[in-house]
Amino acid sequence: MSGLARVRLSGALARPGAWVLVLAAVFALLQLANVTGRDTPDTKNYLSYALSLRGDGKREAAAATIDYACAGSASIAARRQSVDVVRFHRADPSARVLAECRAREWRNVDARLRAGQTGGHTVPFMPERFMRIFEARPGYPVFLVPFVTLFGVTWGMWLAGVVVTVAGGVLVFMVLRTLRVPVPLCLTGQALYFVLPCGTTAMRPMTEGLMLALTLAALWGCALALEEGRVRAAVWLVGGSLAALFAVKHSQALFLGLCLAGAGALVALWRLRRGRAVGRGPVAVAVAGACGVLGTVLLSRLLGYPSESESLQDLLTHHFARPDRTHAWPEFWRLQMNFWVEWLRRQLWEPLFVAALAAGAWGALGRGRRRAFGVFLVAAAGTGILTQAGHPDITIWGGRLIVLAWLLPVLGVPLLLEPVLRARGPVVLPAQDAADRAHSMR
Repeated sequence: MSGLARVRLSGALARPGAWVLVLAAVFALLQLANVTGRDTPDTKNYLSYALSLRGDGKREAAAATIDYACAGSASIAARRQSVDVVRFHRADPSARVLAECRAREWRNVDARLRAGQTGGHTVPFMPERFMRIFEARPGYPVFLVPFVTLFGVTWGMWLAGVVVTVAGGVLVFMVLRTLRVPVPLCLTGQALYFVLPCGTTAMRPMTEGLMLALTLAALWGCALALEEGRVRAAVWLVGGSLAALFAVKHSQALFLGLCLAGAGALVALWRLRRGRAVGRGPVAVAVAGACGVLGTVLLSRLLGYPSESESLQDLLTHHFARPDRTHAWPEFWRLQMNFWVEWLRRQLWEPLFVAALAAGAWGALGRGRRRAFGVFLVAAAGTGILTQAGHPDITIWGGRLIVLAWLLPVLGVPLLLEPVLRARGPVVLPAQDAADRAHSMR
């Protein structure tokens, strides 16, 4: 490489945006290790919805969806057997698992189609009452359509996960830069988003990746709202995020709007009690959040979306496989108490999550001028707790439901480390010194 090329490369790497792209590229390359096998049972519903939106018929969508899900099951079975100390020497089980999975899924789908369960966009993998829940979530299938159309189902689903996860990492960087956090710590926040459960969960072909990205976009709006002259842009960003969340999962739009409205009101009251000017920002976010709550409630009722009681019956009847519960709410509150006792016991056994939340809260709420944003951050992360509380099932794919709570350490830990970094003096990015020296020589 010539000296001029080295100088240009060093100059490019000295720019923060270049390092954002480097981290994103490294993350994407690492995801090639698991192109298939990330799906969950609900993935079939979202994928068949997307295939229906692009024009596939019920059987065509079912075939593509079943092939994708069963290929993932076969891949996982082969990998597990390869490291099984008893069965690793046996024949590859992929073909057998694939055939059994396809036969099982087609028996189920054929029976439901023959019974007349042909409405909606989704393939009938489950009872009609259960599928109505997914019919009310068009946002993620719409997001998938261009990917599965241009790149096929397998690579399209993988690439969609990469794009939405990288977008979340970039938004973490943008939120921290808006708060004027030093670039190395902004990159730290982006890296934390990738390596903590946020990145793992966002890569799953489910709604959580979009939910995380849109929640981060709303938090970016909260950060902008605390700066003079940027309140209008902040309101559009918060309002747009809540509107998009309604299409992805309207319960999250409800929770986030409610939490941001409460946080904005809390910041305004706190400033009033301390004799400080309230400012337009917190009030604007509170109003945007309240409008989001009102709009979510009214629009979901107008569109006939499943109610809270229907969601409760789904939980307690194991997706409507059993008769409806006559005393659903008392059973729910009893299960709720049992769930959190068991959840806390497991967290005390492996306290990484609790420690990360504590560190994030300390960083978010511990310093004066950014404390207002910290209130918004804690509120947004609290939607993960609310989502988990709405589904007190300890078996639902690990920490998927509570994943939004991880935004607290992702953004809070860099804020916690900022005083340490500033005390050590300015930190330059790799290659920045070389670029500066080359510039001075010219």
